[in-house]
Amino acid sequence: WLMRQGWKWRASLQSDLPELPATPEGFADDETLLTLQGRYHASTTAGHWLDRIVAHGLGTRSRTELTLTARGLDVVRPGAADFFIPADALREARLDKALAGKVLPEGGLLIITWAHGETLIDSGFRSDHAAEHQAWVDAVNRLTGAPATTELTSTTTEGTAR
Repeated sequence: WLMRQGWKWRASLQSDLPELPATPEGFADDETLLTLQGRYHASTTAGHWLDRIVAHGLGTRSRTELTLTARGLDVVRPGAADFFIPADALREARLDKALAGKVLPEGGLLIITWAHGETLIDSGFRSDHAAEHQAWVDAVNRLTGAPATTELTSTTTEGTAR
C-alpha cells in the first residue's frame, strides 16, 4: 500500500510534465537508421539516476521496440504507453550501468537523453543484443551533433561523470 501511495504521490508531483508525443503520421515510411528490440527500464530526471519519472507511464518497465529515423525515435511498448521523441528533442546517447534501481554490468544500459517541455529526461533501454548499444550511441549522437564516445559515461554519482 505504501509503495502504491508513493508512486501516486510522485505522479502528482510530475503532473506538469506535458503529454508524451505520439508517433507522427507517415513515420513508418521514413528511412530507418536503426531498430532495437529489448527492454525499456525507466526514465529519470537527466543526471539524477534515482529520480524516476512515473508520469504518463514513463515509470513502467516493459518490452520495447525502438526505431530511429532522421525524424526521431519511436518507442513502442506493448502493454505500456508508446511515445515518440522528435529528433530536435534528442540531446545525446551514452552507455551506463544504472538507472532508477536497475544496475547492470558496465555499459549494460543504453541511456538516451531528451528534452520534454522544460525537463531533460534520461530514458534507459537494454537491447536483447547488448553489442548493438554502441551503434545506437553513435547514431543518436550523430543525429544530435553530440560528441562521439566509445567509453562508459556513468552518472550514478548524482550527475558527476566518472
